[in-house]
Amino acid sequence: MKTTTRAIKYFLIVASKDHVRKGIELSIAQACHGKVAPLKRMKAGDRVVYYSSKIKMEESGKANSCQMFTAIGTVKSDDKPYQVVMSEDFKPWRVNVEFEKNVKELSVHSVLDQLEFITNKKNWGMAFRFGFKEISESDFLVIENGMLN
Repeated sequence: MKTTTRAIKYFLIVASKDHVRKGIELSIAQACHGKVAPLKRMKAGDRVVYYSSKIKMEESGKANSCQMFTAIGTVKSDDKPYQVVMSEDFKPWRVNVEFEKNVKELSVHSVLDQLEFITNKKNWGMAFRFGFKEISESDFLVIENGMLN
């Protein structure tokens, strides 16, 4: 019987910095307000990076602006999404992630010109509008190197 090994994939998730911090505490990833579809694309060993456009989800304005890559990690071996009940109306899906420790946040502006997934450098924020996307290994490594060094 032939077994195939799937190549590692690299994912970008957009979430406010306060939500990313909670995810790090719980060693979990959530995407797109708790939707399951994005998480079903992730498998054990896949890498994930979080981008935070703002500090707190409920606030707006320049004082709440973040524009940083805020966390980086690896999907754990128990890679199946699972649902939790936060309230009667909110039952988000999650996947377990082991986050890198001792990383520094990285300004998107410092790597903007090096990232292939940002095709329009003038309107770069459009690249983050869907909240979840697969990115290339080279883009992931640019971000990872900036966060770990």
